[in-house]
Amino acid sequence: MSEACRYATAEAFMRGRDEDWAALVDHVGPCRHDPKAAREPYEALVRAIAYQQLPAKAGDAMIDRLKGLVGSMFPAPAQIVAFHPGQLRTCGFSTAKAATIQAIAQGAIDGLVPTRAGADQIDDEALITQLVSIKGVGRWTVEMMLMYSFQRTDVLPASDFGVREGYRVLKSLPEQPKPATLRELAQAWSPHRTAAAWYLWRIPRSHGLAVT
Repeated sequence: MSEACRYATAEAFMRGRDEDWAALVDHVGPCRHDPKAAREPYEALVRAIAYQQLPAKAGDAMIDRLKGLVGSMFPAPAQIVAFHPGQLRTCGFSTAKAATIQAIAQGAIDGLVPTRAGADQIDDEALITQLVSIKGVGRWTVEMMLMYSFQRTDVLPASDFGVREGYRVLKSLPEQPKPATLRELAQAWSPHRTAAAWYLWRIPRSHGLAVT
């Protein structure tokens, strides 16, 4: 199935949930979720940690400095494990982030972080459970990897502020739903929860959307 067909199906599915969803899909327009599938899980996780709570430009600079430690290519797991934490801090990583990316690298060496081919054989929840066992790697980080690096189409990052705020606005709620509540509600959006998240992220910036 082509990307266009996949998202056309998701759009129709979400529009059919109820009047609020129909108004949102009509207002925002076609789903433009644009995953990139070029990276192995190990590299995707290290990059995700680097960019956490930072502007994209700052994250880019950190990754460039990290690559500069070994030349121009992205460091292999064994190379990151061998770095002194001080070397990683010179790249801009905090002490906690440096420890996490070294734990990710060790996980790749030990097989805890699978190859892309191996990850493709593991379902979303099993992969989340496996990777969050690495100290410093949270569920949200793995969910972003699933959505953007693995092109998974049924992932709902229920702890994400933008997703929760989007749903609050969509349904005119007095406060954001708790992640567990939203995760339960989102079961009805399967198998298109990635597209649902994409639309919810766009509600705060979708001025003029009439929600009731």
